[in-house]
Amino acid sequence: MNWFLTEEQTMIVETANEIAQKKILPVREKYDHEGIFPWDVVEAMAEADLCGLYIPEEYGGFGGGIFELCLAVEELSKVCGGISLAMAATALGTFPILLFADDEQKQKYLPGIADGKTIAAFGLTEANAGSDALGMKTTAVLDGDSYVLNGTKQWITNGENAAVYIVFAKTNPAKGARGITAFILEKGTPGFSFGKHEDKMGIRASSTTELVFQDCRIPKSALLGREGMGSIIAINTLNYSRPGVGAQALGIAAGALRDATAYSRQRVQFGEPISAFQAVQHMLADMATEVEAARALLYATAKTIDAGEKKFAKESAMSKLKCSDVAMKVTVDALQVMGGYGYMREYPMEKRMRDAKITQIYEGTNQIQRNEIALQLIKESAS
Repeated sequence: MNWFLTEEQTMIVETANEIAQKKILPVREKYDHEGIFPWDVVEAMAEADLCGLYIPEEYGGFGGGIFELCLAVEELSKVCGGISLAMAATALGTFPILLFADDEQKQKYLPGIADGKTIAAFGLTEANAGSDALGMKTTAVLDGDSYVLNGTKQWITNGENAAVYIVFAKTNPAKGARGITAFILEKGTPGFSFGKHEDKMGIRASSTTELVFQDCRIPKSALLGREGMGSIIAINTLNYSRPGVGAQALGIAAGALRDATAYSRQRVQFGEPISAFQAVQHMLADMATEVEAARALLYATAKTIDAGEKKFAKESAMSKLKCSDVAMKVTVDALQVMGGYGYMREYPMEKRMRDAKITQIYEGTNQIQRNEIALQLIKESAS
């Protein structure tokens, strides 16, 4: 479909496609097998000015929004959903700064993120606090002019490769959700170290690491927003970031559809290409329809957010839900079209299926997304 992109938006897509084909395609298999973080691709994205797409011009960014970010992430993910995550996860770690930091903090951190020199991460999840994020155990105790942080964060994307971290901790456990506070931490802070580096099923070119805090002393200036605002910051951040997960999932699905369609024209059985078989045609038709439907919802959501609408939690959850479910369904069906070849590591389809699965899990499982959608629907019906 023609989305009537502006000249600048078309250039973003073309630039991301060029990086995907020239920089990502040659290394995606190696990086997936060996679990290598894609520093060379990050450098290429930085040189192409893609890292600051969603950051205001006053802080060195492109001045775009969620839509521009989604365009780039989708295009990169058509080739590798794991490598594209270096950009998408940095956006997740950047949104809290964009939304809640004071100008001094923005001036300190955003220019480095915009020019690609700084990778960011978002430290919310813990071993026993995944979907129930408010069940976190990490604490931050005020001691004079500093907070002392103790605890562990688990499954943090960009892990030890980031330089800036948004970390959530309980400053007043008795207050529940109102007792959680967000902080901006920097790598190298005494008492801040890294634990287990996870060996994952998919997105293996993205680092996923424990963050460990042992009497980690951070200044009051590291406070993001106000004390007790942590849950508000987390919820608002995820509402802004979920379309980015949707874009990653959509790119994985679109890449799988493209590869399966091309394969169906080349694979000959019973004397003709399998694309001539109605059973295969129907699978391709269903995949293509789902991809376009998911893209329509995602793009509409991104544009709604960029237009300044205040209420979009439902649509954000819907876009993440739809795109990730489509990614899983399309990669499974695309692998089926490719048969035994699709199952082999020689071809990228089995990798796409492995990469797709996490999009149904992180930044809120799809069951949590359904909870959020239903909650918003019920609220709307009561108003």
